[in-house]
Amino acid sequence: MNQPPATTASGPEHPAPPAPLEGLRVLDLATLFAGPLAATMLGDFGAEVIKVEHPRRPDPSRGHGPAKDGHGLWWKLLGRNKRTITLDLSAPGGRDTLLALAATSDVIIENFRPGTLERWGLGWPALSAANPELVLARVTAFGQFGPYSHRPGFGTLAEAMSGFAAITGEPDGPPTLPPFGLADSIAALATAYAVMTALTARNATQRGQVVDMAIIEPILTVLGPQPLWYDQLGYVQPRTGNRSRNNAPRNTYRTADGHWVAVSTSAQSIAERVMRLVGRPELIDEPWFTTGTGRADHAQELDEAVGGWIARRTRAEALDAFEKAEAAIAPIYDVRDVMDDPQFRALETITEVRDPELGPLRMQNVLFRLSETPGGIRWSGRPHGADTEAVLTELGLTPGDIAALRTQGAV
Repeated sequence: MNQPPATTASGPEHPAPPAPLEGLRVLDLATLFAGPLAATMLGDFGAEVIKVEHPRRPDPSRGHGPAKDGHGLWWKLLGRNKRTITLDLSAPGGRDTLLALAATSDVIIENFRPGTLERWGLGWPALSAANPELVLARVTAFGQFGPYSHRPGFGTLAEAMSGFAAITGEPDGPPTLPPFGLADSIAALATAYAVMTALTARNATQRGQVVDMAIIEPILTVLGPQPLWYDQLGYVQPRTGNRSRNNAPRNTYRTADGHWVAVSTSAQSIAERVMRLVGRPELIDEPWFTTGTGRADHAQELDEAVGGWIARRTRAEALDAFEKAEAAIAPIYDVRDVMDDPQFRALETITEVRDPELGPLRMQNVLFRLSETPGGIRWSGRPHGADTEAVLTELGLTPGDIAALRTQGAV
């Protein structure tokens, strides 16, 4: 992925094919983090993404997490493949400029509280009038209607309300939140999918539409059949730590040299291979061993068998033995291991991007590989407002027009 075409002295031998979303224009008005990440995913596959930030209040992700030489590293990832402009949408000049941009765009992604765009004269009627084929993706914590719709919210609240935190952690410990933007990231994937679905519908109808994405919903879908279990059985999934109520053995285990590995036995055949490998083949003949739920009811006995066997071997020995037995195991990695792993290297999961401010940067590559029209990272996150004059000039504004907007504080 992200490889340049072969070249000769006379130029490229095989010019790269157009990116699959080339020609699509996306206005990213959103901040922190679901909406902007959805826009990044579209940009990775060729969409022209224009990041719109307030002139005096840049996207907060520029200041989140560690920085190097004053440059926020999270922004370098989240802002990649985006042109950056500034507009104060609450100012008359900013509103008019946004409507002009909307007229030439395919998608707007925003995450203001419901009613905010309407207060600025930029609600769906105004945007749709400017461009009847526009798709407006509205990404909020609770959606555009309902009793909570006007509350402020972030992904953390979705992780709490969806049931994720309630099932995460040890049985005798507190509900546990993830130390990263899980709900936001799931919502970003869902938003990118929703946008492409709406654009496909537009091909048939020649009309745009509104995407209403509530961050509390996609994570609930990812959590599986909990509502169905409760509806039909009154069953409420408890916290089980690293164990599963669906199968066993499934846990993390410490090796003789102090490392950790994870074992999964979702398939019956894998569970049988593991028990033969660890010297407990007699357990396979137990009636309860024939189903994942039955094995989960005997997780303690299975964990003792597997954990005891792994505890007597180094990580390398355990991984090698499991691989030879065609059983499922993985080392517990931190980011240092990820950066050095041969499988991730083979997939080019981490790629290098040249940044004019910081030099070479290594970051996650695009999400998936397409054999004929691959995506790629053209540039990392750019400075605040770096492309304002260029984008507005392309829109037809004169230097005098742009200067007037600056005088108003609109850009």
